[in-house]
Amino acid sequence: MRILLVIAWLLLSLPAWAHKPSDSYLSLSVQHSHVEGQWDIALRDLADAIGLDGDGNGHITWGEVRSKHDEIGVYALSHLVLSADTQTCKTEVLEQLIDHHTDGAYSVLRFRSDCGGPIGRLAVDYRLMFDIDAQHKGLLRLTQGGQTRAAIFSRESPIQEFSVNERSPWTESMQFIHEGIWHIWLGFDHVLFLLALLLPAVLIRVDGRWQAAGDFSSVWWNVVSIVTAFTVAHSLTLSLAALDVVRLPSRLVESTIAASVVLAGLGNLYPTVMSRRWMIAFGFGLVHGFGFAAVLTDLGLPQDSLLLSLVSFNVGVELGQLAIVAAFLPLAYLIRQSWSYPRLVLTGGSLAVIAIALVWFTERAFDLQLLPL
Repeated sequence: MRILLVIAWLLLSLPAWAHKPSDSYLSLSVQHSHVEGQWDIALRDLADAIGLDGDGNGHITWGEVRSKHDEIGVYALSHLVLSADTQTCKTEVLEQLIDHHTDGAYSVLRFRSDCGGPIGRLAVDYRLMFDIDAQHKGLLRLTQGGQTRAAIFSRESPIQEFSVNERSPWTESMQFIHEGIWHIWLGFDHVLFLLALLLPAVLIRVDGRWQAAGDFSSVWWNVVSIVTAFTVAHSLTLSLAALDVVRLPSRLVESTIAASVVLAGLGNLYPTVMSRRWMIAFGFGLVHGFGFAAVLTDLGLPQDSLLLSLVSFNVGVELGQLAIVAAFLPLAYLIRQSWSYPRLVLTGGSLAVIAIALVWFTERAFDLQLLPL
């Protein structure tokens, strides 16, 4: 059946996207005729690109990073070009440091780009990691004259141009909406948690057995309660984390998200233990919100830009979530009366969900790599 093929494709794809996506953080401060910049690039990404683990023991030391400073600088600047009014700026690295973000250690490059004259329009050509990781994102914070704006670079949009004296909130908002949509679509742990909660939504329990739900309205309101609870919960903690009111360790958050997927799958196999699914969605949605916030908190935007980015990103997450529900629910409702739905889709799908999420939990909680991807 089609729904089985869709679920199988998702499950087979999950290990490749189980962790926080690859991001770098680029801060540019436009002065009169030059740009001062800081670029935070994850050591794990640099290890994939140029190799940092000199002795091959699986651990990257400060000495190994320091010995690669020249190579890191050359690699980074070969994937970033700044231009002012069509004039290419000359960029040089001033110093390199190490910093820690929520998802690990980053190499910090501080640099200066001389543009040869007053900067009216600044074009940024960003190509880092796109040849290695198609899902890599470059998160930009651009400041000039007390104003700050944000932008996101991807393989589909590697070149962006900014007017130094003008700011387009609409363009900035649309970028973060787009990022929010793709963040949940590619965050398969979030998707799998949601699908695990939705799998039994087209069924009801009668005398301890699953039966097809009678009418679509009851199914719809059941789904609405689950999705609304998840939305309210993750929106709350996304806001708290992005505003730096509450911050939790990345490993704790990611491990708990994996555990939530396991429990959601177990709830389908033992429904009497976890009957109020909207409460489960709300409880674990609080944790998932911290996962959503990782991108925005590490970017470090000021208050005016952060609020715009936060709202836009959250709108994108909700749109992506609604698209998943819209694709899944009608198809599940149509085949709910088939013998295969409770046996294969619900039971088989839940077992697969549990198995994959257990691998995720083990990898994240104990810092292991059990899967090759």
